[in-house]
Amino acid sequence: MKTLADLYFAFFRIGGLTFGGGLTMLPMLKYELVEKKHWVGEEELLDYYAVGQCTPGIIAVNVATFVGYRKRGISGAVFSTLGMISPSLIIVSIIAVFLQQFMSNEIVSHAVGGIKLVVCALMLNTVLTMAKKTVTGRLTAGVCFVAFVLAMFTPVPTVIIVIAAGVLGVILCKAGRKES
Repeated sequence: MKTLADLYFAFFRIGGLTFGGGLTMLPMLKYELVEKKHWVGEEELLDYYAVGQCTPGIIAVNVATFVGYRKRGISGAVFSTLGMISPSLIIVSIIAVFLQQFMSNEIVSHAVGGIKLVVCALMLNTVLTMAKKTVTGRLTAGVCFVAFVLAMFTPVPTVIIVIAAGVLGVILCKAGRKES
């Protein structure tokens, strides 16, 4: 039961202390799950994140479910998922009661602006840290560059880019092509 409580409260902290989508939670997921709890390795977290991005639903909730399942099976998946979504449910319920007063508050407006800046810095740090481990040669750098250009400057959906990169990786692996 202690492990289930640990899963719930670890993901409750992550869900309650980060703002934005799954990518903004990545630094907190990495700190909590890889560095602090040692429940998963960094590459395993990236794998969960990639699969969570390709599957229906919220990325961070999918990652919580995967990690919980790995640690304690179905009950771990349920407790982790509940931990991740509980803060949002609580916050949205409170905000719904006070929505008009909350949104017009100048302090809240400035706080949200500051939070956005910090989230951008954390995301950039995480992207650079993980790029060091995943961009290992010219081929992976090329795939990364092409994926970035497609995602930023074309209307191609990111899910298509992720799937195409995955298929390319499988094809190259099957062909026995080595990284340069």
